[in-house]
Amino acid sequence: MLHGLSRYSVHFAFATAVALLLSLVTTSPAAAVQAAGFAASCPAAGFISDPYGGARDHDGIDIANARGTPIYAVGDGEVINSGPAQGYGQWIRILHPDGTVTEYGHMYERDVAVGDHVTAGQQIALMGAEGEATGPHLHLRVRRDTSMSHGIDPIPYLAERGVVIPCTPGQRPGPPPLVYPVESGRVVSARSADGRLEVFAAGADGVHHAWQSQVNGNWSEWERLGGPGNARLAIAPNADGRLEAFAINGDTAQHRYQLSPSGTWSDWEPFGTGGNSLTAGVNADGRIEVFASGPTGIFHKYQNAPNSGWSNWEPTGGGPAAGLVKMEKAPDGRLEVFALNDKLFQHQYQVAVNGGWSQWEDFGGGGHDMTVNHNADGRLEVFASGPEGVFHKYQNNPTSWSGWEPTHGPVNAQLTSGRTADGRVEVFAVNGDVAMHTWQKGLNAPYSDWDNFGTGGTAITAASNADGRIEVFGTSQAGVHHRWQTGFSTWSPWDWVNSTSGPPIT
Repeated sequence: MLHGLSRYSVHFAFATAVALLLSLVTTSPAAAVQAAGFAASCPAAGFISDPYGGARDHDGIDIANARGTPIYAVGDGEVINSGPAQGYGQWIRILHPDGTVTEYGHMYERDVAVGDHVTAGQQIALMGAEGEATGPHLHLRVRRDTSMSHGIDPIPYLAERGVVIPCTPGQRPGPPPLVYPVESGRVVSARSADGRLEVFAAGADGVHHAWQSQVNGNWSEWERLGGPGNARLAIAPNADGRLEAFAINGDTAQHRYQLSPSGTWSDWEPFGTGGNSLTAGVNADGRIEVFASGPTGIFHKYQNAPNSGWSNWEPTGGGPAAGLVKMEKAPDGRLEVFALNDKLFQHQYQVAVNGGWSQWEDFGGGGHDMTVNHNADGRLEVFASGPEGVFHKYQNNPTSWSGWEPTHGPVNAQLTSGRTADGRVEVFAVNGDVAMHTWQKGLNAPYSDWDNFGTGGTAITAASNADGRIEVFGTSQAGVHHRWQTGFSTWSPWDWVNSTSGPPIT
C-alpha cells in the first residue's frame, strides 16, 4: 500500500483531474465507462464542497451553489420519501428501477411527493441550507438498495451512468454507453454494478475470488470457489448489471453468476464440455455471447434474451484449433472475435448489430498471446506477442486494417491492455523474466517506448477502477500481485492483493 496517502485520497485527486480532462476529450465520458443500471442525469449545477468519505466518513457528496439552484432527479424512479428529515431539514428519496436509491437533502422547496414517478433530469427541488448546513448545497447520497444503512460514493455511481461532476443539469441522458468485453485469461477482473472491482484467478485447485470492500478501495481476502482447475476465465455483465463468470479447462466448461447486481454468487453450473480458451462479450441488445476454442475450431453460445437462458453450442465455421480467443466491440455495437494459435491468426465479426457472423478471415501468422482494445475514436487495435517481441495492427477505418508493425517489447509475453481515464490505450506484457508496459502519447496517437513494469510472471490482466485509474493484476508461481495508478503516470509498488498470496499460477 502507499505510505502516507490513502487510496481514497488518490481516488479523489485523480477523479478531479479526470473530470477536467474528460471535458477536453471529444468523445462522451459515457463512452469510456461500462453500462450500469440506467443512464443518469446531472443532479445539480455547482462544485463539490465536501467529498465522500474522508476523516469524518462523509456519507455522500455536497454540491454547493446559490440558494434556489434547481435540483434534478438522477434517474427515472418512484419518490419513496419527501418531507422533513432530521439533520437534512427536508429530504427526497428516489427508488430507481435497478434497486438503487438516490437521496437529496437540505432543499428549501420540494416539488415532488411520495408516490410520484419522476424521470431523469426532472426538477424535484430547489437548493437550500435547511437543517444542519453552513450554506446552501445539495447533499447527495446513494444507497445500493433500501436496506443499506450507509451510502456508496456518488462520484463513481454517476460516472458509471455517464455523468461526471461538474455537469450540466436538467439534460435527458443520451444512449447508454457501449459495454466493451473484458480481457479473458488465467486472471480476470471486472467492475460490479456498484463500481467495485472483482478479480478471479484460476489455480490448480480451482478458481479463487476477491473483491474491493469499497469503490476504488482495499480488497477482501481470497475466497476459494472450486470450479475447473487451471482454467481459462472470462467475465461479462448481464443487462441487469449482474456479473457472470465463465471457466474452461480440458475437461469441462462451467459458469456462475451474481444473484443480484453487486451481490452474492451462484454455485458453478455446467456450461459445456472442455476446451482450450474462451471469451465473453455483450451484444448491443444486452445478450451475453461466449466463444470457446477446442481441437476442431471455435464454437459459440449466446443468451436467447437478456438476463435469460442459453442456446446450445454452435460451430462458427472454423477458426484456429485450440487457439486463444479474445473479443472487442466496434463503435456501432457489433462484436468482433480474434483467435490465435502458434500457426494461425484469424478474426470474424458480426455483419449486423446483434446479428450473424462473417466467415473467418486471415489476420496474420501464429503467435504466443494477444490483447485487443479500442482507440478513443473507436478504431480497434490488436497487439500480439511472439519470439521476436510484440507487434500491433490497427484499423485505418471500420473496414480496413494496417499491416503488422513491430513495437519491440518482451518476447513470448502474456499481454493485456487498458485505457487511461483520458482515453489512451496502455499495453502490459509479462514473460518469465520481465514485465513491461507501453502507452499512447496522446489520443489515437503513437506509443511510448516499452518501459520496465516489474519482474517476470505467468499471467496479467488490467481493469479500470470507477475513478478511471488502471489496476493491473500479475500472477506467478508465488500467487497474485497487483499494482495501480496513483496518478496519470505514476504507479504504486507491486503488492499482494490482500494479506495472503492467493493461488499460485504456473
